[in-house]
Amino acid sequence: MALIVKEIETKGIMTKSNLPVSDYSVNPYAGCAHACMYCYASFMKRFTNHLEPWGDFVDIKNWPVIRNPQKYAGQEAFIGSVTDAYQPLEAKYKRTRSLLEQLQGSGVKISIATKSDLVLRDLDLIKTFPCARISFSINTLDEEFRKDMDRAVSIERRLKAMKTCYEAGVQTTCFISPIFPGITSPQEIILAAKDRCNLVWLENLNLRGDYKGKVLAYIHKKYPQLDSLYHAIYAKNDRSYWHEIDKDMEAFTAKENMPYLRDDDSCRSPFGKPPAVVNYFFHEEVKKSAKK
Repeated sequence: MALIVKEIETKGIMTKSNLPVSDYSVNPYAGCAHACMYCYASFMKRFTNHLEPWGDFVDIKNWPVIRNPQKYAGQEAFIGSVTDAYQPLEAKYKRTRSLLEQLQGSGVKISIATKSDLVLRDLDLIKTFPCARISFSINTLDEEFRKDMDRAVSIERRLKAMKTCYEAGVQTTCFISPIFPGITSPQEIILAAKDRCNLVWLENLNLRGDYKGKVLAYIHKKYPQLDSLYHAIYAKNDRSYWHEIDKDMEAFTAKENMPYLRDDDSCRSPFGKPPAVVNYFFHEEVKKSAKK
């Protein structure tokens, strides 16, 4: 199916955020052509009046020019909370670049989450922002699995872009998300990325909404040997797999001389070298076991 693209007018682009990591959520597009099978942002479809599947439409946002960007000084804007600000259409429409140009010099802090190396086009502009951060999402080194999961650029291109940003002095994060039980190897990804990032985040696969069935059907078809594990985790609410990952990561990071923090410690996770690894599993059981 051809991607459905249309331009829409919006009243503004800076939206107050209830996320703990930012003051504002900023999304230059509605929808995302990367079409990640596991995308939590697919819930946004209900606000778009689109009947098409998530990933088959993108609305290009046009907003009034930000007249007084200085009012955001010292605050943090998360660019790409429910879309990828550097998905392929950005090459033509440049809505993210326009946003950065309007905010430049305002003193606002920005963080960008992406699966695209198109972000390199704006690297010189991004570097002008205080404490600018770029997060690259990677949850596998297996390109075939990656192709099943999303339409974004290859893992190799993401890793190369991460290195370029890191060497340019921009704070970079390797976001290992989502961790697919029995498939994702966080250790392998960390070893591939530790020389080109300042921080590593870990996040488990959460299944909810209409994509839960799609993911479980995919697992049954491609990885039937994992059916019982996924049933235990996502039908029986068994957290033991995440307890084991937590223990394994604690041992692995100690061996690699990397700080290891849980989500409740994340406010004390500075960007550094070697990069700290932060576990964002958000399970009370894991956090309690970690404190024993």
